[in-house]
Amino acid sequence: MSSSCDPIKKRIFDIIQIGQRNDLVSRLFDWGLSVVIIINIVSMFMQTFDCFEPIMWLLDTVEAVTLVLFCAEYILRIWTADLLYPELTPAKARLRFLVSFDGIIDLCTILPFFYLSGFIAFRMLRVGRIFHLFRINSVYDSFNIITTVLYEKRNQILSSLFIIIILMFASSLGMYSAEHDAQPEVFGNAFSGIWWSMSTLLTVGYGDIYPVTIVGKIMAICIAFFGVGVVAIPTGIISAGFVEQYSKRAASEVQLHDISKVGEILVDSKSRFRGRRVSELKCEYDLQIFIILRDGLTIIPTDNVEIREKDILFINSERVKKKKK
Repeated sequence: MSSSCDPIKKRIFDIIQIGQRNDLVSRLFDWGLSVVIIINIVSMFMQTFDCFEPIMWLLDTVEAVTLVLFCAEYILRIWTADLLYPELTPAKARLRFLVSFDGIIDLCTILPFFYLSGFIAFRMLRVGRIFHLFRINSVYDSFNIITTVLYEKRNQILSSLFIIIILMFASSLGMYSAEHDAQPEVFGNAFSGIWWSMSTLLTVGYGDIYPVTIVGKIMAICIAFFGVGVVAIPTGIISAGFVEQYSKRAASEVQLHDISKVGEILVDSKSRFRGRRVSELKCEYDLQIFIILRDGLTIIPTDNVEIREKDILFINSERVKKKKK
């Protein structure tokens, strides 16, 4: 447990973690790691071009050097894992890191270089290093909004994906029934139509598999229309989530320059504000409402919002005082 108090180890832990604005060295490490990841991926892709054969030795060297840096970072993260999970013992903390998302990504991008370099599919696992760029970017608002929307709308998104999968299997089975006799080599069984149903429902339409019978063509038209509507469901859910998040952030970013001038009002059954709209309060009382809290939710005080009983209004108290005078 004393190692967790080692100042050198603590400093290394602070550096290899996502850098804060006031820690220049840690931020430089993040940017440097991002550059190394990009160089590694670019080098790997350049190795697939025959025109770069004369400098293949240089690309191999660059790849080897970047992998050494990745290994060093991986070892440091294992060593400082007890600071990342201080509630666990050092052994359990290191095991926790090894099975975490970052630990698995690190391992999968290092191992192919040593043991599976002959398998292109495994070599492509190194592209997984790009996830580290997402991890670094996760401290910024732009990426946080995306992850927050996907997390908060996960149930609706999963439900819509379930509907898509059900329609995909149903359309595959229906197309098999309609086309099997006419195209036994194309629609040999119910699962052979999965590729066709996927490309049709998702509106990709490759055209390599298509119906030839009248019934099959009619079914294909109906399924294509279903696909347009079904694919729009998760798109609408995610779009609505973005609108909600930006609305919440707009409310939280209200600049309260002087907190002493901000007051709150609890709207009770006898309040003259109850049942009135925000626009009416602005005109009649010259009242500036910053935020409305209602049943634990944050309401944006747009002009058409109606004030209800038990609402908590955060207002500019200076204007109320002037109005009373």
